Amino acid sequence: MLKVAVFDEEHEKDLQTEINSFLKGISEEQLIDIKYTVSAACDPDGEQLYCFSALILYRK
Repeated sequence: MLKVAVFDEEHEKDLQTEINSFLKGISEEQLIDIKYTVSAACDPDGEQLYCFSALILYRK
């Protein structure tokens, strides 16, 4: 069965930690793909906001 896990963090190091923690729980054979994206926007005060996201496709 195919499954997905989605991770979304404000800081790239936090995303890295979450992904590494998840990957420890599955074998290399279960891992199919990892998709990564970064989004940036400005809030009304002009402060930049970042969103670091990843989707992991794996076999259960």
